[in-house]
Amino acid sequence: MPRSSASRGRPRAVRTASVGLAAAAAALVGAPSASAINYVSSANGESWAVNDAAMPGVDTGSIRSTNQNSLLGYGGLRMNVSGTRRDRLDGELLRGFGLTFDGIDEFRTTTPLHVAGVDVSRNLRINGAENWARWVDSFTNRTDAPVTIEVSFGGILGQASDTSSTFQATSAKVLTTSSGDAAITAADSWVAVGTPTAAAATPTSGPTQNGTSATVIGTPSGLLRMGNQLRNPFANALPAAGHESNFHGYLRRITLAPGQTRSLAHFAVIGLRDSAATAGAQIQAVTSRAAALAAAPDLSGISTAMRCTLVNWDLAAIDASLPATCATVQPPQPEKGPVPKVPTTSSPYDVVGKTITEMQADMRAGRTTSQEITRAYLDRIAAYDTGQMGLHSFIHVAEDAMDQAKAADVARARGKDTDLLGIPVAVKDLYDTKDMPTTNGSLVFEGFRPTKDAFQVARMREAGAVILGKANMSEYANSGRHSESPWGQVWNAIQPSKTSQGSSGGSGVAVAASFAAFAMGSQTGVSLNAPSGASSLVALRGTDGMSSGSGVMPLNFLQDYAGPMARSVSDLATVLNVTTGTDPDDEVSVAADADRRRPADWRTFLDADSLRGKRIGYVPATFSSTSYGTTGTLDVADAALQELVAMGATLVPVSDAPGAPPNVSTPGTSTGTEGWARWIEAHPESPYKTAAEIQDSPKKLPYNRSSSPTTATGRMTPEQLAAHRERRLEYKRRIAQWMDDADVAAVIYPNNTSDFHDNDSLQLGGAFATAPASNSGAPEVIVPVGENDHGHPVSLQIQGRAWDDAKLLGFAYAIEQRLRGHVEPTQLPPLKYEPGVTPQPIVIEPAPAPETAAPAPLPSTNVDPGALNPPVPATPAAPAKPAATVKREVRLTTRTIRATRTGRIAFPIRCAPGAPSSCRVRVTATYGRTVVLRRTLTVKAGRTRALRVTAKGSLARRLARGATVRLQVSLRGTGGTTSRQPGSVAVRGTRR
Repeated sequence: MPRSSASRGRPRAVRTASVGLAAAAAALVGAPSASAINYVSSANGESWAVNDAAMPGVDTGSIRSTNQNSLLGYGGLRMNVSGTRRDRLDGELLRGFGLTFDGIDEFRTTTPLHVAGVDVSRNLRINGAENWARWVDSFTNRTDAPVTIEVSFGGILGQASDTSSTFQATSAKVLTTSSGDAAITAADSWVAVGTPTAAAATPTSGPTQNGTSATVIGTPSGLLRMGNQLRNPFANALPAAGHESNFHGYLRRITLAPGQTRSLAHFAVIGLRDSAATAGAQIQAVTSRAAALAAAPDLSGISTAMRCTLVNWDLAAIDASLPATCATVQPPQPEKGPVPKVPTTSSPYDVVGKTITEMQADMRAGRTTSQEITRAYLDRIAAYDTGQMGLHSFIHVAEDAMDQAKAADVARARGKDTDLLGIPVAVKDLYDTKDMPTTNGSLVFEGFRPTKDAFQVARMREAGAVILGKANMSEYANSGRHSESPWGQVWNAIQPSKTSQGSSGGSGVAVAASFAAFAMGSQTGVSLNAPSGASSLVALRGTDGMSSGSGVMPLNFLQDYAGPMARSVSDLATVLNVTTGTDPDDEVSVAADADRRRPADWRTFLDADSLRGKRIGYVPATFSSTSYGTTGTLDVADAALQELVAMGATLVPVSDAPGAPPNVSTPGTSTGTEGWARWIEAHPESPYKTAAEIQDSPKKLPYNRSSSPTTATGRMTPEQLAAHRERRLEYKRRIAQWMDDADVAAVIYPNNTSDFHDNDSLQLGGAFATAPASNSGAPEVIVPVGENDHGHPVSLQIQGRAWDDAKLLGFAYAIEQRLRGHVEPTQLPPLKYEPGVTPQPIVIEPAPAPETAAPAPLPSTNVDPGALNPPVPATPAAPAKPAATVKREVRLTTRTIRATRTGRIAFPIRCAPGAPSSCRVRVTATYGRTVVLRRTLTVKAGRTRALRVTAKGSLARRLARGATVRLQVSLRGTGGTTSRQPGSVAVRGTRR
């Protein structure tokens, strides 16, 4: 999906209004709007997008983004454990805290993260009125010996490089510190960072490109040193300049006695951009707030026992009586229960890094069976793909996987022998599977089960492959930067803190992590290229029609392409022998006459000397135009390009690829709508009858919804379809002419051109070159060529003429055989073999739903490499009418509520047992004429949920003395009667 395309419904921080109060009362912290992640508003108009446990379950407790990009994935935590208890994921971004949002301003860990005998918990509070966030991170030693840990807090504050002469608009600069200079040392209590533009006379004078931020690190901070938060901060210092100078990591070393808890507290303050007119006013506001927090840290809501564990603050400065109190207070106690065991496998066969060819040879020789192979994959999925630090590459794992494997072994014993017999495959969850749900990565299709397999799935099943499960993906294949769905956001297998890229990220990670032998993915723009690059795999985006798209959920009719991703070129050829060819139900493959165009055996083109004597083109600028000002990836790609000369090829510089023919104007229609209309015709079992129901569904991740209904609702006429087909054919002719004019057999591009960035950031993912394959339908192959100076895989794209697919595969094979560039993960080792051990169950469930209904998202200003078209306006479809009316009851469980000393009050709301699964409740609370709370929430049947709110100023003082708050609770939504409960609530005060 081209980087130059407009964004398609990408997430951004949603600005929400704070709860309104009368002028006489200070504002309450605004109840946030919810989305696939939760958001909290700031009084200055900023918005904090929090990576909590809500969909898609990134759950790092870091800030995914702010409106003005002051934080781009910030507040993440990394930890190293010393000695023999070191963990395989030491130094990686911690996630899986089960961070639950209280609906107002606080996120709390529900289940501590267990890392090598140390439990880690997070508490995040956002003070919207004062524009700051506070993290309190606690570390508990659950072992019987002392443990020393190193902890790094931080993340991304900008991007790209700087120069010595001017300030660059996207590069974060240390503007000033509490010491008054730009050097971060242990003497500092806070650090202010911003992105001055070239017009700024001094760093603190403005204007700035992004909002200014400040990090409050403590007094005394206990700072050990500054590290590079995105690249092993424990070994790599924060650079003074360049792209990586944006990745601040604040390091501490802590020693924990057995059973002991120690904690760190950090604050981040955010401001707006400074224009020339504001002359540094925002910078001044942020630094003033940071200085105030350093002098008097707000630790409200943190227990005395927990305050006593802080190691980066002077307890006496917080409260003069606190040291004496801490000498007598009961310390926090470790969580009870066993420390998680090291996972094992009951299979004696090691599948790690194995190719299809190797496994098939071992089965034919009787050294293993499909059941042993499948069991090994299932055990690895249970160990490494699920749970708190899991990679989330699967949405669903086949319940009958072992039965399929047994059937393959029986078939082999009876004489059947095919190249895919007994080989497990992960299938992207937009391919139809008759025995498993097909969701398109969305709750829109949750539980939907087609009546037959997609054409390519049926071919693999007929060949005896084990359809192991459905791979995770970005919802509707919308993104090229991440693979995020309600079942989780996929993490990289080779660099476990990084993005998997999208939209076929689950497919790529499943193969890279040795959870499956190969996988099926799809591409509209870059969704085979990008995840294959991130997972060091081989893939073919073939000529239009080489593979069937029937039974594959669409994104863009005529441009989508479905095909395999594999560990080696020979594996890819083996799969293509099964999956390619003419499908009578797929008009593109019929028109292409794919059976005639495809080779009888793809493997016959695998020749290590296939590049000898060939003229190979390359676009010089693509091998020299660095991304983010970094060079390491292109250095490897360029070195690989030069290797072609040693292989007998002649390198020929060529001009940029020709542009696409003009778009065909089709008022009232779109390729997206046409694709869904055709899918509905082919799926009478679908719960949807129109494309608009699917495109505009309110069940989509909220940040993928649009704010007005789909305007393109008509079907394309035969003439319009013919014009679109001719446009793609003309583009193929242009590609062929471009290559003919240069007299080259293929044109090579770098694939990825940068590192892959951390998975908790909205903005940064990774950069890719754009060959014209997807937009033209001419083929390209992705082949790994090694790793860059930071250990990230690097690959090349090989672009060819239409129907040069097999020839390109031969070129990729020659490159693979010479460079041996495939990179295997190092942090997902083989499991210990333990005969007879009971397999660990695989549990995959959607992440929790957000706290409240989401408003219409603001239009995105970010360009997504996975987007092809501008956002299609949409509004949620009308909800279906209930089959029957069911009485639902909701009530307030008490008429007396206590206010805390800080003005916090909580209204407990109960949904009656026996109701439907939940009650949708609207709550409005007023004090006099002041609206204290206006909120919609969901309460599970038989449960009570507390609505918490914090008052400020005079209202807080009044509530602390006692007051009467009028409350109205009403049931909302469909499927039941409406219940209203007006009345008064007494707030019992706590005098100061």
